[in-house]
Amino acid sequence: MPVFRTVGLSFVAAVLLCSAPLNLTHAKPFMIVGLDEKVWWDDDGKVVLSPPGKDQVLLVDLADPENPKIAATLPLENSVVGPPVNLDIDPSGSVALVANSVDVVKEGEALKQVPDNKIFVIDLKANPPKLAATITGGKQPSGLSFSPDGKMALVANRGDNSVSVLSVNGTDVKVTDTISFPDSVAHVLFTPDGKRALAVRFPAHKVSVLDVNGDKVTYNKVDLPTGQWPYNVVVTPNGKIALTSDNGNSGASDGSVDTTSVIDLEANPPRIIDRVVVGDGPEGLAMSPKGDVAVAAILRGSNNKKAFYYNENGSLSILKIDGKKVTKTQDIEVGGLPEAVVFTPDGKYLLAGNYITQDFSILKVDGSNVTDTGKRFKVPGHPASARIGH
Repeated sequence: MPVFRTVGLSFVAAVLLCSAPLNLTHAKPFMIVGLDEKVWWDDDGKVVLSPPGKDQVLLVDLADPENPKIAATLPLENSVVGPPVNLDIDPSGSVALVANSVDVVKEGEALKQVPDNKIFVIDLKANPPKLAATITGGKQPSGLSFSPDGKMALVANRGDNSVSVLSVNGTDVKVTDTISFPDSVAHVLFTPDGKRALAVRFPAHKVSVLDVNGDKVTYNKVDLPTGQWPYNVVVTPNGKIALTSDNGNSGASDGSVDTTSVIDLEANPPRIIDRVVVGDGPEGLAMSPKGDVAVAAILRGSNNKKAFYYNENGSLSILKIDGKKVTKTQDIEVGGLPEAVVFTPDGKYLLAGNYITQDFSILKVDGSNVTDTGKRFKVPGHPASARIGH
């Protein structure tokens, strides 16, 4: 079994203060971004590791979406391994969670990746925001989400085939239960009514439906067959359909097109009703606040220069939603290796985090039409994940 790293916690506990402190509860909307400075790729697409200690979590003021500003920086460990939804902000905007899925440790003269088990609790009401607690979750905690009322969070643990149930009372966050699965879970997301959750089972090519009753979460063995290697999931605000991002090649591009699976949540039991072809290697996935547009971030082999399917830049597949009919309407080129993609709360802008080019593409949304503003928001590292507060 891998050994969890126990050094460097004083670094994690430290908080790098902003030169101009800002209480983020008065700076909505804002985005939380995880930077991973440990993982890169050589020209053959093989992973190149760097020592830990330089990762950061950013809190970004999006009051002017075309000119974002970094409001706070916390030196917390973070990993690009897994879906780009390993962090989230609660509905009240007062607390954030960040799961660190993988550490890099030294073994002899070589570096290697090992599963971590830490979940960081960030107090967003503090001025500046600060690390409030570090809790122990399952092995390789990855995609996570808050419940609509903010009193619960669910965390998918890829390394031990489970979902952790967390009670949330401000910054007092505790693991209250663990739900076991037959295989690895990459992401888990509540439905808007808070009565169900969807657990994305990456290697099983399934989404499982969980029932939520108060503080009790139950897996009743309702499993839906998605496309190959589903990474994450989004739900329309009306709760009628969900979409998955079916990566197609275990977290990487392979030159072939992949899909978004459409789940009818109103059906009893829920079922897959369509698959929409997107591009090669969908990873990040976002749903607009109005529920009329979704966006899948497409890797397009942009971290493998010698591959036949290499493209310098990734792209966004724009998906128009009309009731339960989902149609791809646009492909828009962005930066290298786009990971996370998020809509602003008013739905008028879309930001895509480009890992290789160390920036966010800023796009404007007009109905179901999306256009690139041509503006980029540079960040001090490689954006591996992002979520937005409401």
